[in-house]
Amino acid sequence: MSEASKSTGRKAFRTLGVLSGLGLSMSLPAAGASSAVRELPEIPFTQRYQAVQHGGFARASNSGISCESRVDAGAQPCGDVKRGAAGVNGDFEMLYSDLDRDPNTYNSTRAELVVPKGARITYARLYWGGNLRVGEQKPPEDNGRVLVAEPGGSYKDVLADTRIAHRDADGSDAYQASADITPLVRKFGGGMWTVAQLNIAKGHSDVGAWGGWTLVAAYEKPDEPLRQLSLWDGFAALRGGADADAEGARDTGRTVELTGFEVPARGSGKAGVVGYDGDRGALGDSLTVTADSGRRLNLSDAENPFNDVMNSTITEFGRPSSRRQPEHVNNLGYDADVFDLGPALSEGARSLKFRFEAENQGHFLGVLFVQADARR
Repeated sequence: MSEASKSTGRKAFRTLGVLSGLGLSMSLPAAGASSAVRELPEIPFTQRYQAVQHGGFARASNSGISCESRVDAGAQPCGDVKRGAAGVNGDFEMLYSDLDRDPNTYNSTRAELVVPKGARITYARLYWGGNLRVGEQKPPEDNGRVLVAEPGGSYKDVLADTRIAHRDADGSDAYQASADITPLVRKFGGGMWTVAQLNIAKGHSDVGAWGGWTLVAAYEKPDEPLRQLSLWDGFAALRGGADADAEGARDTGRTVELTGFEVPARGSGKAGVVGYDGDRGALGDSLTVTADSGRRLNLSDAENPFNDVMNSTITEFGRPSSRRQPEHVNNLGYDADVFDLGPALSEGARSLKFRFEAENQGHFLGVLFVQADARR
């Protein structure tokens, strides 16, 4: 049985076609229908969901845009970059990824949510975001709306149900939005989920085009270990290099402290991070975690070096995560990685401090989640 204690901060779920018994029929709202949701340039990281239960977190992620051709003659060819070569989005003409056959969508990508057989979804949240200003300017009024299709299903309109982060500065027009889609994921479970109509801009600029989505789902399964699940979100801009000197050293890093854990000694766990506009090959960004026991760990792996953690990858424990379409290695400005927390938990933990340092060109943080063994 679950011992879940869920955050009281969740707002109403506004997915058309999911309410009223999860029917598939729907009528789309007018553009800007989610404009009543408040936007803020920065949102402090706060706990969105917490539970202690037998189970864990599953995650599906993909970027919504990739390179089409080089603008900088010194950059690696686009095909090589997609396969994992170093490259930054500002060196390319960027074009939407659109894999569905629907003429009414201009971007669409898929990713697999791997849920263990027999598990029950207890919470699911979809995050999406990107840059609105590149070769074109996208209207911020559309930030709070995406289309979502379950495995083998049709699109449903999903509207943001909480504050939207929206920061127009330093040449970019960046945002992140999210919505509780628990009923939808609980009904249809694992498989290839599709997200379309991300409000992101294509083209070329020095800042570059970027954007993507991540679905985080908590599940309960009686034969799995008792674990504490903690999902936090916010929106923070980290500036590096000359930008940091101009804006102040306080912006070069960010600490997020997660509290309320009861992890036993020799516990195991993992941490997931979603970031925007991190560049593969632009060095200086790092991620460390320190338990209240004093154990400190650099979070890095084979695909995420300690000084280039925000390097446009979608991985789990240093390996490609579940299936994606398309499945680029270098996602040119979108990170959704899961790291092994085990070494930091060897002496147990009641709290965890995550410290993010900026790369030379800066990046944005949006989501942080932890799954850790719980003391019985």
